[in-house]
Amino acid sequence: MPGRLCFGAGAILELPGQVRRLAGTCVLLVSDPGIVACGLAARGEEILKSAGFRCVVFSSVEPDPSVETPVAAASAVVAAAADVIVGLGGGSAIDVAKLAAVLAVDPGDPLRFAGIAKISKAGPPVIAVPTTAGTGSEVTPIAVLSDKAAHLKKGIVSEHLIPKVALVDPHLTVSLPPRVTAYTGMDALTHCIEAYTNRFSQPFVDTFALEGIRLIGASIRTAVHNGNDLAARGAMALASLYGGLCLGPVNTAAVHAMAYPLGGNFNVPHGLANAVLLPEVMEFNLPSCAERYACIAAALGLKCPEDSAEASARKAVDAVRALAREIGMNVRLRDLGVPISAISTMAREAVQVTRLMQNNPRAMTAEEAATIYTAAH
Repeated sequence: MPGRLCFGAGAILELPGQVRRLAGTCVLLVSDPGIVACGLAARGEEILKSAGFRCVVFSSVEPDPSVETPVAAASAVVAAAADVIVGLGGGSAIDVAKLAAVLAVDPGDPLRFAGIAKISKAGPPVIAVPTTAGTGSEVTPIAVLSDKAAHLKKGIVSEHLIPKVALVDPHLTVSLPPRVTAYTGMDALTHCIEAYTNRFSQPFVDTFALEGIRLIGASIRTAVHNGNDLAARGAMALASLYGGLCLGPVNTAAVHAMAYPLGGNFNVPHGLANAVLLPEVMEFNLPSCAERYACIAAALGLKCPEDSAEASARKAVDAVRALAREIGMNVRLRDLGVPISAISTMAREAVQVTRLMQNNPRAMTAEEAATIYTAAH
């Protein structure tokens, strides 16, 4: 976990104090064009400059960032002599900030770090300020990049990627459009469900996962349909944070492994890919974790006191499917431009993401992955 975590309205105002605590003098603020356009990057810059810090903005982060983006951000760190990096934005901006810190002291191809525990040097401290409620990247040891040559997204996992500080301000998510709110929220739900039903689940993580599921089940509809509802925005930001806290100790499983080829080959936004695949993978996994699915049903507020574990588990799968439909995520792969002819290749790619597939409660072959993609098509 980050050494410092501040959650709540106005948390962004803690930026100067945290930079000072980290002995910073110059900040590289990593963001994206959308955050610049809505004025949040300028607000962060002004907060820092008014407190006497030099601040340089790097705003070239794209969705599902390419390998070149953190390399360019690291060059900006060095050019500015920045001693603190602030990631202000969604998961992509925060992931780039985390990798820019490492590459500033150990330059080169970031994909050489793909996998687990391959980073040997810590870079300048990172402060993560999320503006979406989905990835939980502000508290994870993970960064994800798109390998354009391989048409795959690749994860880099290292304790050196954990931000020193996370400032989670739900007010920063109010400007999110309904569709982005929906699929980032489904990303957070997927984190919690895959952590709770994980082969390597553990009680500490279960607590975060179940509470995240409960918060999302109670709040995501309101957050999507009435984005100015600060209580719903706060609940979703907290749920996303809880989901992120699950990823270091336990991580995700087949849904995320299967989402990677969709992002890598067809540029499907990560949260949207998860929203499409989650009910189908839950259906596949149900025989292996009925009791845990029954607990998920309870966390989602379903009443099933007389039901068997299997019947309650079925209600959980149906509820997730209905939830996706109610927030506008009733989308099929064919609607996203994915041809059925791509399924066999994507299935082979997905099962090769062993870092995640090994966590799934039920072993999955390429043929079974293809069946799931077909069901989602």
